[in-house]
Amino acid sequence: MNSQKTALLAGCARMIADDIAACIYLRITAVFVFLIPFGCAATGPDYIRPDFKTSSTWHTQLTDGLVTGPADAERLAQWWKTLGDTELTSLISRAVLNNLDVKQAISRIRQARAQRLIYKAGLFPGVDASASATRSSGSENMGLAGTGTLYSAGFDALWEIDLFGGTRRSVEAADADLRASREDLNDVNVSLAAEVATNYIELRTCQSRLMVAGTNLKDQEDTYKLASQRYQAGLADELDVAQARAGLESTRSGIPTLRSGIEESKNRLAVLLGAQPGTLHKELDEPKPIPLVPGRIVVGVPADVLRQRPDIRKAEQELIAQTARVGVATADLYPKLNLSGTIGLEAMNSGSLLSAAARNYSFGPGISWSIFDAGAIRQNIEVSSARQEQALLSYEAAVLTALEEVENRLTAYIEEQHRRDALSEGVKASQQAFDLAKIKYETGLTDFSTLLDAERSLLTLQDELATSNGTVTSNLVSLYKALGGGWPQNNNIY
Repeated sequence: MNSQKTALLAGCARMIADDIAACIYLRITAVFVFLIPFGCAATGPDYIRPDFKTSSTWHTQLTDGLVTGPADAERLAQWWKTLGDTELTSLISRAVLNNLDVKQAISRIRQARAQRLIYKAGLFPGVDASASATRSSGSENMGLAGTGTLYSAGFDALWEIDLFGGTRRSVEAADADLRASREDLNDVNVSLAAEVATNYIELRTCQSRLMVAGTNLKDQEDTYKLASQRYQAGLADELDVAQARAGLESTRSGIPTLRSGIEESKNRLAVLLGAQPGTLHKELDEPKPIPLVPGRIVVGVPADVLRQRPDIRKAEQELIAQTARVGVATADLYPKLNLSGTIGLEAMNSGSLLSAAARNYSFGPGISWSIFDAGAIRQNIEVSSARQEQALLSYEAAVLTALEEVENRLTAYIEEQHRRDALSEGVKASQQAFDLAKIKYETGLTDFSTLLDAERSLLTLQDELATSNGTVTSNLVSLYKALGGGWPQNNNIY
């Protein structure tokens, strides 16, 4: 019995498939012959890239190792390697693989890709299959007495012809959305690399400042002992001892803040790598120098930023998508043409279901056209056009913001180097002044306040120099980020 049913269904399927193929072939041929003279042009505006004029040079005068020239895409993509710190390179590599923001961006790419396929499916016919066996009994009062079973099987096909390009514009918008989601991932990578590097530099800066504080704490302990000894010998008064103790404790009070900053940087780095706080403490406990900046940095020209920055590229793709959606809205002004067909079998018993007499079919074109909608379609076009205008303004704003960021970062990087150089000279002079003041105090040629002022000045300048060294490197990281560095420009994995 089961084999008979299987054979019955197989025969039904073959017969129906043959009829559908012949039917669809004829209808498709007729439709395409009809559409050829019209050209099937898509409605709405075609995208034209905005002609955004940029300066040929940077407003900031480039000095201190900054030069214009052809941008090196590979070097910019992995700018952190120019700092020569293997630990930093390792941290960024692990962050790209495990960071949760990156994983979310990858998920958004998959979502955009699936959405594109949904829109693209609208370009093809849809076919549904159905089969049923219905047992029914009529009413004797209506003269329909009797019981019977109706067997039916068949296929329904529907194809909306994209005559005016509404569906094609939807696919075009979805393509741009997919590209925008990829640029979003690139932008996340840019921000991630910069944030990992910034926190790593903050860690090394705090460690450097802690070492400075430790060295000065030892010096101040020596000064305190010296003041105490001179007081006990009757060569100084108690005020010198109190002032020395105050300076010593002031320096000691700053150490917990530095230790707290070190802990915060380690915890933040762990989270950026997709790990729990505390995971990296053992790895990063050993103090290391602040990464040094390279002597020569190629920053290109303003036009390079428009090509390099993922946020600008993303804004342009969003503009492309919104331009295509104007066409989607415009297509609603025109008639919609569809081709539908049904072919199947109906019989009162299963044995005759495959007979020629059981066949039934219907097919033909259909047309629908919104004649009156109180202006809703045209207002929808206006809405889409306004959104296109907003997307254009967002693109222009992204360009201006990017150029502003680069100019500011160039200035900050250059000026901080000048500040660091001045602090370095100040530390040398202050160290000399402290050494001389200490000798004179020990020999009774100067008072304790002179020594104390020299000591405070040295501590302040040494701490500021350590901070400035970190700021110079952090400003370079911010400059690379502003230039759009930190993403694989030739990566097509996603």
